[in-house]
Amino acid sequence: MPTTSPSTEVTGWLSRNAVRLTGLEPGTDLTDLKGLTDVLGGARIVGLGESTHGTAEFFRLKHRLVEYLVTEHGCTVFAMEASASAAADVDAYIRYGTGDAAEVLAGLGFWTWRTAEVLALFEWLRAHNRDLPEHRRVRFAGIDPQRCDRSIAALEGFLSGPGDPLRVLGTADPGSRPDPERRLFHQAGELLDRVTRADGGPEALRHARILVRAADLVTRPRVAPDPADTVFAARDRYMADAVAEILDADPAATIALWAHNGHLARTRYGGGIAALGSHLAERHGDDYYALGLLFGSGRFRARRMWPWPSWPGAVATNGLGPAPGGTVEATLGKAVPGPHLVDLRAAAAVPAVRDWLAAPHMTRTHGAVVRRRLYRLSMAPVKPAEEFDGLAYVPVSTPSVPLPARE
Repeated sequence: MPTTSPSTEVTGWLSRNAVRLTGLEPGTDLTDLKGLTDVLGGARIVGLGESTHGTAEFFRLKHRLVEYLVTEHGCTVFAMEASASAAADVDAYIRYGTGDAAEVLAGLGFWTWRTAEVLALFEWLRAHNRDLPEHRRVRFAGIDPQRCDRSIAALEGFLSGPGDPLRVLGTADPGSRPDPERRLFHQAGELLDRVTRADGGPEALRHARILVRAADLVTRPRVAPDPADTVFAARDRYMADAVAEILDADPAATIALWAHNGHLARTRYGGGIAALGSHLAERHGDDYYALGLLFGSGRFRARRMWPWPSWPGAVATNGLGPAPGGTVEATLGKAVPGPHLVDLRAAAAVPAVRDWLAAPHMTRTHGAVVRRRLYRLSMAPVKPAEEFDGLAYVPVSTPSVPLPARE
């Protein structure tokens, strides 16, 4: 779709209403973020997005925002688009100092998060919790059913032996074993029944439920006549359910939620699939605040698919020039060249701005995997005010810093 340049009224409003950031580095004085106090109000879930999974500036800014949300907004849970199965190990480190930060981070099973930036955030959360009483310590939660080898290990006594077909769930990717008969899914359900009958305890039940969800994802198709039947739709539903379970278990909880922009959007994506954020918006209304993160130009890390999507290559550094004129990124950069945030809810009273935010504009979006060469053309239309409550912009993206391999 064509992009149109915003009016001076739009760029002027963005400039006047932007929260200008004095820096992106964690530990920087939080005075520049004080303006978010009224913006976030009583939000119980604050989604912190990213248009790539490999931008160091996004990770550092989100670290700063977590610092603000914890110390100023009373956030009690830090949740990630990461393994629910391995989350208990991360939580034990963050709350009690159990284990090694780099090891529990690696245990989440996502190369995207095995970076110096995420490690620094985990270490900050541990330092914050160290001298606090139990009831005031921030908890960690993983909300993604995939990467569940920790659950396989925890349920060893309930599995039939080395050849148990459920063992594949520990490493199998969503949609990798489509099966109309859903055999793995039914076997996981039978395992849950066994654990329930044996009164295996809350942790065993938690891991068994994770395997049921993982089996559902592994056996679902990637494409279906009804988008709601696809693995992508099921994954976002399960992640929303995981957030709901946190709030149900602790009605006073407030959550900082780290995920990709596409998951946190309040609407739909990729052919009508309801995003995680759309489920949260439907269930929680204005108690959910979705902040999308965008960048102007630079480089980011992602796997390159070659030669076909089923053969992802190595993680590589991918470069992009300045955002094309008329894109959301270009508009934000034109209004305020430096790093900033803007609350889109405040635009409702200005007709020209409201109309621009309600219209579709192109924006960049890249996941953990990109197409060789063609990733430079990867853009998607977004209606900013429908999908996000706020946007953050960083002028330059540099690659996230991978942690060294551990022997």
